[in-house]
Amino acid sequence: MRIHPEVAEALAAGRAVVALESTIISHGLPRPDNLRIARAIEHAVRSAGAVPATIAIIDGQPHIGLDDDALHRIAIGSTAIKISVREIAMLAAVAGDGATTVAATAHLAAAAGITVFATGGLGGVHRGAQHSYDESADLTTLSRTPVLVVCSGVKSILDIGATLERLETLSVGVIGYRTDRFPAFYLADSGHPLDWWVQTPKQAAAVLRARDRLGTDGYGLVLANPIPADAELDRELHDRVLAEGLAAARAADIHGKDVTPFLLDYFHRETHGASVAANVALVLANARVAAEIAVAYAAG
Repeated sequence: MRIHPEVAEALAAGRAVVALESTIISHGLPRPDNLRIARAIEHAVRSAGAVPATIAIIDGQPHIGLDDDALHRIAIGSTAIKISVREIAMLAAVAGDGATTVAATAHLAAAAGITVFATGGLGGVHRGAQHSYDESADLTTLSRTPVLVVCSGVKSILDIGATLERLETLSVGVIGYRTDRFPAFYLADSGHPLDWWVQTPKQAAAVLRARDRLGTDGYGLVLANPIPADAELDRELHDRVLAEGLAAARAADIHGKDVTPFLLDYFHRETHGASVAANVALVLANARVAAEIAVAYAAG
């Protein structure tokens, strides 16, 4: 893999680094705003004292940290495909470009020695999974990858209760950040309670250090940070658009990894851009929190 010199220097010096995924850039946000937002996410990490490491595959090579040309290529180009862990080797063999999901980003971040990772929402168990067995690889990857993922829960298009059950089975700890309720991406409260929560970045860093000390560092952790209150979607609007979007996806026979981009685009159209504004607000907030935790963790 290629580690950006700034990232490599920070890691060698024991300074704070935050991994960032690239699927949100290539597939989760509308163009051309996605490039500006990608830069804003990196700036949010820097402003809190950490070094951003956006992760992607360029010409088959994993890149840990992107220069501006590579960021532009992932955001504006048409060559990057959405990849999880299982596609990394195939993409490397054909020297292709790939935007990394939560699973692929976590895997590559851990391989590079990065512990803290910020994203928008975690993948999970899809509705109707008892028939389709459709479950995001994010979950099983976190069961064997020692990263802390700062996210705003899982998207409400998923089966949130089943996702939390799977995380428990897989020994992935779930911690609320200043909340005892698990968030649902566009909504601050999914209706599911949390057993554990922290109030400060220092407390989150203390959990990481305890995990290291006690030998439970083979598993990932999820830090659930609710969307900022002023950015939350109206619940009635959210529920209506979600029901309509799920019906539209079924009618169009859209399934698997294509469901999330379809529904994000559907939300964008039907909320007249409010969902994108919410997405950006929560990702920026997560990037700042992740950076603060990374700084506290690096301080020892």
